[in-house]
Amino acid sequence: MTTATVSSKSQITLPAAACRQVGIKPHDRVLVEVREGAIVIVSAPDLMAFKGVLGKALPPDVEAERTAEFLARRHKRAI
Repeated sequence: MTTATVSSKSQITLPAAACRQVGIKPHDRVLVEVREGAIVIVSAPDLMAFKGVLGKALPPDVEAERTAEFLARRHKRAI
């Protein structure tokens, strides 16, 4: 077990050895939770790993065009 010091801004530095053990790398995001009176830090899921889960991504210009068309149709129905 390793200790860390809490700064005046409530910040800590995670020990490098602990990060290596759980696969946390520099610039990774982590989740901070309170469980049964303890602070637990876990690696956050990589959202890019979900890329394509909902289907093939469209180019931004096509996505914008389809969104504009959808909103125009919706607006016509509301009138």
